Order: sequence, then C-alpha cells, then structure tokens
Amino acid sequence: MAVTETDPNPLLNIYQRDSRRVFATLVRLLGSFEVAEDALHNAFIAAAERWPHEGIPRNPVAWLVSAGRFKAIDQLRRQRFMTPWSDAAGQVEAITDDAPAPDERESVEDDRLRLIFTCCHPSLSEEACVALTLREVCGLTTEAIASACLQSPGTLAQRIVRAKAKIRDAGIPYQVPDTNELAARLTNVLRVIYLVFNEGYSASSGESLLKPDLSTEAIRLARLLLSLLPGPEVQGLLALLLLQNSRRSARITASGDLIPLEEQNRSLWDRPSIAEGCDLVQQALRSRRFGAYSLQAAIAAVHCEARTSGETDWEEIVGLYDALLRLEPSPIIQLNRAAALAMRDGPEAGLALIEPLIDQGGLGRYHLAHAARADLLRRLDRLTEAKAGYEAALALARQQPEQRFLKRRLTEIAG
Repeated sequence: MAVTETDPNPLLNIYQRDSRRVFATLVRLLGSFEVAEDALHNAFIAAAERWPHEGIPRNPVAWLVSAGRFKAIDQLRRQRFMTPWSDAAGQVEAITDDAPAPDERESVEDDRLRLIFTCCHPSLSEEACVALTLREVCGLTTEAIASACLQSPGTLAQRIVRAKAKIRDAGIPYQVPDTNELAARLTNVLRVIYLVFNEGYSASSGESLLKPDLSTEAIRLARLLLSLLPGPEVQGLLALLLLQNSRRSARITASGDLIPLEEQNRSLWDRPSIAEGCDLVQQALRSRRFGAYSLQAAIAAVHCEARTSGETDWEEIVGLYDALLRLEPSPIIQLNRAAALAMRDGPEAGLALIEPLIDQGGLGRYHLAHAARADLLRRLDRLTEAKAGYEAALALARQQPEQRFLKRRLTEIAG
C-alpha cells in the first residue's frame, strides 16, 4: 500500500492508533519495558525511512513488531560485543521468537491484556499501578501523568522506575492469570481503572474539579478491557464511568465552580453516553453475576434517567445502596445511603445515620461527611450547627472548587 496525498501523515496516525499495541507485544518478546520502549522508537524510525519508498505494509502492526524485535536483538548483540561482561548475552538468549504473523491480530490483543495485568499486579502499590498503567498501557507522558496526579515529574518518574524494577526483580510474569486467580487479579485491574477515572472526574486536590484527559483514558481502558475480557463486572464498570462522565459538562460553571447534582442543567448531560451506560448496566444485572461496580452503575442510571431532581426515584436508590452494602460494606457507602435516605424520608432520618459515622465510624477526617451533615442541618434550619459543619468540611477540603462551594454555603448561612 503506497503512501498517498489523501493521508498526509499516515505514520503519525498509525503511531497514535497502534503504538501501544506494538509496545505490548514487544514487552512480551523482549522481556523488558526499557528494551521494548527503545525497540518501539527504532521501529518507527525504520518505518519513517522505508515506508515512503516501499509503501505501507498490509499489516503495519506486525511489521513494526518484527522491525522492533530485530532492532533490539542487533542492539543487544552490539552491546555484548563491546562490553562482554554485561548481561546482554543473556538478554539475547531470553528473547522469544514467537512474534505475531501478519494476520495474528488476536495474539497482539492478548499482549495488551497481559500488559494491563502486569501493570496492575497486586504486589505493586495503588499509586504505582495507576502511574504504570497510564504510562505503559495508555502511553501518556510522564509529565502529563505528573500534572494530573499533582506530583513533580521527577517523583512520578522515580515511582515508575521503581515499579518496573520490582516487576523485573520479583520475576512478575507477563501474563493473564490462571482461571483460579483471575477473579482476584481482575478486581485489582478494575480498581486501578476506577481510581484513574475518579481522579479525572473529581480531583483529590488542586485548582480544577475535572481532569478530562484522565477520565477519557479510564473509559478507553475500560472499553479495551471489555473487548478483551468480557464479563458482567467489566460491563458494570464501563457503565458506571459512562454514566458519571455524562454529567461532566453540567458539573462546573464557566469559571470552574462546583454545581451540585440537584442544581445541574440536565439538558447538558450526554444522552448517548447515558443510553449506552444504561444498556450496559442492564446487561450486567441480567447476568445475575454482577458486583459492586454494576450496583453503583445502577444507582447512577437512576439519577441519569430522572428528568428533574424532584423526579429521582429515591426509593430505588436506597434499595440499591442496601444491596451494595451487603456486597461491599464501607463507611463511604453508608454515608451515601444516609444521604439518599434523607432525600426519601427527610433530613432528620439521614442525620441520625451520618452523625455516628463521623463520631465513631471513621469519617471524622472525611470532608464530604462533614459537608453532608452540614447540608442536612441547614435544611433543618439549625444554622449554628450547620456553620460548624461547613467550617469543619472546609478545613479538610483540598480541592479549590469544593473550598469555594463550602465558602458560598457559609456566606449564605451568614446572610
């Protein structure tokens, strides 16, 4: 296939679309993140030199994998000749020879799944899993990840380096776990994707509420995982991310201030994403093999299907939280259920559940618990107590849009 003027930069398009697929296979073949990264770059350099004259191959991915592998072997052999005491000889011998044939698309996709499970190995910390997944699976630059995670590029780079070293030194296998281990390992993969999304949907700290690039990457990862490893809880996670993200445009003002759910302009919600998310969650629930992500997605679907805040089916939401608590009991879920109960039965009912969670339930340092309590007190016209609650939430909040929202509430109470 010759390069034509209708596609002025086909190599760039292939890099953007397929480079992480090529990288995943090179990691398997070469057994090293660093060697695979060099091989990937060298393969695209070779393509830039040859494709304008020879034309684009019928299967560019297979061509790039093969070119990268041979470039890596040549480089390691030269290194062995120049520095006989190095471990290059062992690396050359360890390189596998089962590169994908031109039509073996499935093996390349399997390599992407292997890479996801490797980056999300349970022996790595959550922070390391998130950073490594964004870097190696999604292809984000270290600088972009550092900016999204509010860390210095140097600190983030060291975290990634340490994670790769642990994978190498501990001999963590580059593979999808066996069937008897898959459920436990898949839980970690889903959690990492969810953490990436949450940091993009509601940043833990900083000047902005939203980091859309992270949310988009998490949705892309969830879609990839569902295409490679279909299952109800993967469907549930993707549904949850789509439904939450559908409200993104309505969550902040033009100046970046937070808009609560009940005050959002629902005409700004992304209806195609809502339709897709609702369909996915229905499929997951019909399977009868759903988990916590599917139930959270069902709760989000009830919110998204209500035309106005007043039409929200709080009875169904409370019931879904009851089911969620049976699957995954936690103070945060108890807090969310209490807030839903307050909408169904009145502020006093919710307050009776939230106050023990703050005093004895481990949420004393959680700003959203104090904000929820203050909001119920405000609705009960207990303004002095509400003021104290908002002040406690403000002292704990790290995100500037949330801080501005809490200050507005305090101003309203004072007025």
